Amino acid sequence: MEGTESRSGTSSSVVADWSLVFWTLCSVILPVLITLWCSFQRSRRQVLIRDIFRKSKHDWHYTDLFGQPSYCCVCAQHILQGAFCNCCGLRVSEGCLKKADQLFLCKEIMMRSNGGAHSSMPHHWIRGNVPLCSCCMICKQQCGTQPKLCDYRCVWCQYTVHDECMMDCLKTEECTFGEFRDLIIPPYYLSTINQMRKDKRTNYEKVVPYCRKHWMPIIILANTRSGNNMGETLLGEFKILLNPVQVFDLSKTAPAKALQLCTLLPCNAVRVLVCGGDGTVGWVLDAIDEMKIKGQERYIPQVAILPLGTGNDLSNTLGWGAGYAGEVPVEQILRNVMEADGIKLDRWKVQVTNKGYYNLRKPKVFTMNNYFSIGPDALMALNFHAHREKTPSLFSSRIINKAVYFFYGTKDCLVQECKDLNKKVELELDGERIELPNLEGIIVLNIGYWGGGCRLWEGMGDEPYPLARHDDGLLEVVGVHGSFHCAQIQVKLANPVRLGQAHTVRLILKSSKMPMQVDGEPWAQGPCTVTITHKTHALMLYHSGEQTDDEASSMSEQDHVREQTDEDV
Repeated sequence: MEGTESRSGTSSSVVADWSLVFWTLCSVILPVLITLWCSFQRSRRQVLIRDIFRKSKHDWHYTDLFGQPSYCCVCAQHILQGAFCNCCGLRVSEGCLKKADQLFLCKEIMMRSNGGAHSSMPHHWIRGNVPLCSCCMICKQQCGTQPKLCDYRCVWCQYTVHDECMMDCLKTEECTFGEFRDLIIPPYYLSTINQMRKDKRTNYEKVVPYCRKHWMPIIILANTRSGNNMGETLLGEFKILLNPVQVFDLSKTAPAKALQLCTLLPCNAVRVLVCGGDGTVGWVLDAIDEMKIKGQERYIPQVAILPLGTGNDLSNTLGWGAGYAGEVPVEQILRNVMEADGIKLDRWKVQVTNKGYYNLRKPKVFTMNNYFSIGPDALMALNFHAHREKTPSLFSSRIINKAVYFFYGTKDCLVQECKDLNKKVELELDGERIELPNLEGIIVLNIGYWGGGCRLWEGMGDEPYPLARHDDGLLEVVGVHGSFHCAQIQVKLANPVRLGQAHTVRLILKSSKMPMQVDGEPWAQGPCTVTITHKTHALMLYHSGEQTDDEASSMSEQDHVREQTDEDV
């Protein structure tokens, strides 16, 4: 009996052990299987969504969380995540995506030809998800106030209408294209131009839409790699307000190709808005120079800037601000472009000829819009550029970029790698040799701002000096004693060493290797001759908005200098 009991006890303990092992394995393996199944389903779902996105005429983008209360345009249910069209503004849940693609048309960039010419088009209404604080065009009351899919919005003129105010006549009424009609390229214009090209006619000036005299179509060129990923957001917002054919992503389409749209538009009428840093602006201006070489001078556009870079000195000089972070609505940006005044910007040729190669090596040639420098600021730019090339993901914030510049500036204050520059270089202004004091850096300026917002030529503004302009064919040449001196100038505690103004600047580096930069593009340069001469003018747009305190004080100081000069005369 005792043996039997012991054997039964042993078997029951074995069963218990195996049961424990089984449930332990289940508790470990089951979550893993569930995770793998969910991952498989998610990847399969993403493949299906990407396939729909690729085949669709809508510009779909997926988001995990909408920025405002949203409702599916198909099932009318409230949704937190789903897909939205960057062009027409449709919002749908993931399950209704395929159906929405079949039910709703997106913005047409060009009207379908029905055998005749068009000079107008009806409204294109989309139901629901109207902009916040929009008003009905009929009763003038606020739209979108009910917590459901309600009210209509035209994807072209952006007018909104209540459900109860929507009448049959509105569905066939001619669209006026709203506030930005002077900037929009209508679909029927492009269809007419397409027909004229088939007929080999090029008198596009006769096909001005709306019969308007002040039509100034705009082209948006956005660099999505500039700034804190603002370019991607701006592309969508501009596509909503304009014809999507007017909006280009420079990471996918080169400026030279995008600017060919100007040749299909009236002469001297196009405006270009460049969304990016000063480097992006230089890239676009180089493409415009190529248009001149091709004999397309009459199609040259005027250029405005939306600053997304780190320094943005050219943008600051032309009144567009030191940086954009979404604080100004896109609608106001377009208004500013419409109201901006045309001016000219000098562009300069910088030729660097190496010594010691018997002129067998071709000289390096750059185009300068902002400034050229040799010394501590070029060294900071060179160190920054080298580290950004190694780890580009760390340099996606404007604040971090400036902090890195500050670090290298502080380091140079201690090391002084560029000292005794006056013994290593010779400077000529319009052929006249300039005796240099003890310096660490020389900066040649074309614009008013330098170093991320400093008015270098003016300094503290307590000394009389010739006025600096960016369209007078003159360069301003200054010297600095080092990184600490640069920092003092930026906070208006010191003046630069003003070496003079000139139409042509020649700098000879006699010995050693020194850092140089042109518009933020740095390199280490051995013995050479640098010659800066005038190249051409660029047509820019100047925004005369509200002045900052620094700008106001600088203008008042310049006016005071003018008055003193007049009294002396």
